[in-house]
Amino acid sequence: MAKLKTAFLGKNRNCHLCLGLVIIAYIVIEVLMYTGSLKSLFINLLVPVTSYIIVALALNLVVGISGELSLGHAGFMSIGAFTGVIVSNVMATMISNDILRLVISIIVGAIVAAFFGFLISIPVLKLQGDYLAIVTLAFGQIIKSLINNTFLGFDSNGFHFSFITNTVTLGTGGKMLINGPIGATATDRISTFTVGVILLIITILIIFHFINSKYGRSVMATRDDRIAAQSVGINVVKTKTIAFVLSAGIAGAAGVLYGLNFSTLVPARFDFNQSILILVYVVLGGLGNMFGTIISTFILVLLPELLRFLADYRMLIYAIVLIVIMIVTNNPTINQFIKKIFRRKKAEGELNND
Repeated sequence: MAKLKTAFLGKNRNCHLCLGLVIIAYIVIEVLMYTGSLKSLFINLLVPVTSYIIVALALNLVVGISGELSLGHAGFMSIGAFTGVIVSNVMATMISNDILRLVISIIVGAIVAAFFGFLISIPVLKLQGDYLAIVTLAFGQIIKSLINNTFLGFDSNGFHFSFITNTVTLGTGGKMLINGPIGATATDRISTFTVGVILLIITILIIFHFINSKYGRSVMATRDDRIAAQSVGINVVKTKTIAFVLSAGIAGAAGVLYGLNFSTLVPARFDFNQSILILVYVVLGGLGNMFGTIISTFILVLLPELLRFLADYRMLIYAIVLIVIMIVTNNPTINQFIKKIFRRKKAEGELNND
C-alpha cells in the first residue's frame, strides 16, 4: 500500500510542486501588499508576470511535451488580448460586475485563440523542425499585421469595420474598439492578480491532466519516436493537434488577462521579440519542466525592473545573467550533483514509507 501511494505521489509530484509554489507565492505577495511592503511598480507587474507564466507553460506544452518548435504564441496571445478587449467593451453597458466580465472575456478569448490554433495546425503540423518554426513565426507576424490594419467600432447600430483605411463612422455614444496601429484605447483595466493566479492554477491542472492522459502519453511517444508511435496505431497528427490547440487556447486566455490590464494596447506589443522572449523563459526553465518554467519566467520578467537603477547597463547585465543561467543549467557536473541529492532524498523517503 505504501509503495502504491509513493508511486501515485511521484506521478503527480511536479503538479503538486507547481501548485504549492503558486499558492505560497500568492499568500506571500498578498501579505506584502496588505502591509504596504510592496512598491507600486511591482504591484503593477503582478498581472503581466502571471500572464507570461501562463503563456510560457502553454508554449512548454508544445516545445517540451510535443517536441515541436513554435514561434507563434505571441500571435495567439494577441488574438486573445484583442478579443478580450472587444468582448469587455461590448459588455460594459450590459454587465456591471468587472470580475464576471473578465471571466467571460477570458473564456471567449481562449475559444477564439484555440479556433485559430486549430486552423493553423492543419498545415503547420505536417511540417517538422525549422520549417514549423518559420511557419508559426510567419503566422504571428501576419496576425500582428492584420490587427495593425484593422479599424473596428461599435455603437447602437452594431459593429462597424474597415481595413487599412479608417472609414468607420460611429453614431452618438459609439466607441472605437480597435483603431489600427493605435490599437485599443480607453479600455477598462479589469484584470486582477487574484483572477490571474486562479487562471494559473487552472492552467497547471489542465496541463498536468493532459500530460498524464492517454493523449499526453501519445504526444510524448510521438516526440520520442514518430515512426514507432505510428507503428503501434497512434494518430500522430491528431494527438499533436490536440496539444497545439490546447496550448493556443491557454495562450489566448493569458492574452486576455494581459490585455485587460492596460488602458491602451497596441498590436506592436506582440511582435517577433515577444515570441522569442516567451521561448527564452521556456528554455531556461527546462523543456518539459513546468516547475522550472514558472520560476524562470517570474525571475526574468522582474529582473529588468530590478536592474532599472543601473540605467543603460541593465540590459547588458540581463543578457549576462541569461548566459550564466544557460551555462549552469547545461553543466553536466552540476546536473549530476543535483540528481544525486534528489536520488538520496527519494531513497530516504522510500525507507521511511516502508
